[in-house]
Amino acid sequence: MASRLNNLLSIRPQILSAKVHAGTSAEEAFQNTTLRPIIKLQHDLFIAVFKNYIRKHKNVFFHLTLDKQIIYIGNAIQKDIKFRNSLKGMVIGQFTVEEYKLYIKNSSALNKRMTSIIKERLIHSIQLFNQPELQEI
Repeated sequence: MASRLNNLLSIRPQILSAKVHAGTSAEEAFQNTTLRPIIKLQHDLFIAVFKNYIRKHKNVFFHLTLDKQIIYIGNAIQKDIKFRNSLKGMVIGQFTVEEYKLYIKNSSALNKRMTSIIKERLIHSIQLFNQPELQEI
């Protein structure tokens, strides 16, 4: 059990800008110490998953303007419950047991933070979804 904990924590990137202070709320502290590093670690996987999402939805994404593509990303995460749950599972699967215990105490608020961060990362990586190699996945 200790080896899983050590392995999970050792592969997470450090995010120096994500600070936790004495006045930081429990949700923000969890976001900065757990969610952000895990989401950064899983970034390439989220990109691959969203490329597959685009392909499975008949490449409609490519025919949209940039503004509509941003809305499309938000709608995929907010309205497609199966897709959103899949993304959450990719994050939750990287939790330690202690982190999971903290997560279940306030999962609703933490899920909102999690999906918001993932959405922002996908939007900031939008240029990756317009590349021809998308068809290879």
